[in-house]
Amino acid sequence: MTQPSPDRRSLVRGSLAATAALALPAVPLAAPAEAAAGRAPAEAAARTAPAVPALALSGRPQALWGVQSGEVTAHSALVWVRSDRPARMLVETSPSETFRYGTRRWYGPLLGPATDHTGVTALHGLPAGTRIHYRVLLADPADPRRTSEPVAGSFRTAPVLRRTGVRFLWSGDLAGQGWGINPDRGGHRVFDEMRALDPDFFLFSGDTVYADGPLQATAVQRDGRVWRNLTTPEKSKVAETLDEFRGTFRYNLLDEPYRRFQAQVPVIAQWDDHEVRNNWYPGQLLDDPRYTVKDVDILAARARQAFGEYFPLAAPAPRAQGRMYRVVRHGPLLDVFVLDMRTHRNPNSPGRQDNDPVGILGAGQLGWLKRELSRSRAVWKVIAADMPLGIVVPDGAADFEAVAQGDPGAPLGRELQIAELLRHIKHERITGTVWLTADVHYTAAQRYAPERAAFGDFAPFWEFVSGPIGAGAFPAGRLDRTFGPEQVYVHAPAVPNLSPDEAPPHYGEVVIDGDCGELTVRLRQEGGAVLFSRVLTPGRVGQ
Repeated sequence: MTQPSPDRRSLVRGSLAATAALALPAVPLAAPAEAAAGRAPAEAAARTAPAVPALALSGRPQALWGVQSGEVTAHSALVWVRSDRPARMLVETSPSETFRYGTRRWYGPLLGPATDHTGVTALHGLPAGTRIHYRVLLADPADPRRTSEPVAGSFRTAPVLRRTGVRFLWSGDLAGQGWGINPDRGGHRVFDEMRALDPDFFLFSGDTVYADGPLQATAVQRDGRVWRNLTTPEKSKVAETLDEFRGTFRYNLLDEPYRRFQAQVPVIAQWDDHEVRNNWYPGQLLDDPRYTVKDVDILAARARQAFGEYFPLAAPAPRAQGRMYRVVRHGPLLDVFVLDMRTHRNPNSPGRQDNDPVGILGAGQLGWLKRELSRSRAVWKVIAADMPLGIVVPDGAADFEAVAQGDPGAPLGRELQIAELLRHIKHERITGTVWLTADVHYTAAQRYAPERAAFGDFAPFWEFVSGPIGAGAFPAGRLDRTFGPEQVYVHAPAVPNLSPDEAPPHYGEVVIDGDCGELTVRLRQEGGAVLFSRVLTPGRVGQ
């Protein structure tokens, strides 16, 4: 995202829970404001976060950071956990919440410092279209009989029958622009609201953390109220070391609504720029005094490892080099094509090249996407893009960050690659494509039509934008007319960087009807409001 962003704030902490409330290890708190006011560090800590007992490594291992599931298909899923020490991960599953029958045990990896004591266990042979209850235990490697208290979660496997519908949510941008976990607000309470909708999964559309956004203990909102952040040492500066990147992911896990949500709702995790640094691209050398590490490729490799350690991804640990783009199949109604518009792009530029084979996807990813779209037999093909197509996102005075560059004429620069993809979708008669994205910190619905476009060799389609889920809200960007977008709906503030109190978080909902196959998109706002709704019919997506 390219928005004018204020200083980022110092870091957070709190207590964790999954099924029952669990106490977190004590974390030293950065509280410069209180210290400057003459208060003792202990008093400042008490004002910043609730007191928790210090971690003792005697006794049994503890799973203090909750559980997650992800990449759920009809017959498989991944389950994630983090231990407080070296331990063997064990997962038990059952169709019963009480685990009184049908219990199976899965032996997972040994969790150690190489992966920051995180690990993922793959579950296979699961029944389709079924609520699976699971609990994770951590076994002491020296005495396997000594295990942690179980931490429970659940997920629903994808259906194999078309008549079973699908419901999922999407959004992006968490704890950015200085607005972190505010205990006075109950944390990121939007996750409790989303959990109540009981979605099949959550598409986390990038900027899952703000590694370049330190948090201060307090921030002043435009209306004069004081926002109070939970803080931790790792979030007191921009992330450069692997441990600092890991700390940015642990920060989000301090939020109880977020942990409750993760325990019940599987995640499809996507990354964008703030997992590394604002507007980064491969080969970039930084001119930023906050960084001692100037090579973005080094930072990206560390961020990639931390991302893989803190989300349930299919690639093996340390998951630093695994391909980020992939397709997640969710039964006969839905395939989700998760793009990586960050790793394979060319440098940000004015975007006026008349020949640009690298573009924003890279040649390899573009070829993969065309092949997989052609092979897909799902009724709906959601293209999960971490950046929008037609919204102009600047990077400085002359360069551009996304696809569009403000020239309404024929495709140039990165637009050439998107034109090739849209032409392929039309000529191969691929139906049911819908684009979902976040990144720009407001919500919108945009219909692209060839009769309005400078490039007309494509079939009409919709792009829906959501977010932020817990960061600063920003005014709407202008549209580039190359692909003929019409902004059918937009909800954005008039001034930049409003807090989640001043501009409540946005998220999107997609419901696919199992009987008629219609896809309904709802753009939502925290508090239960449905801001906009559109029903799409199979075979007539762009109408």
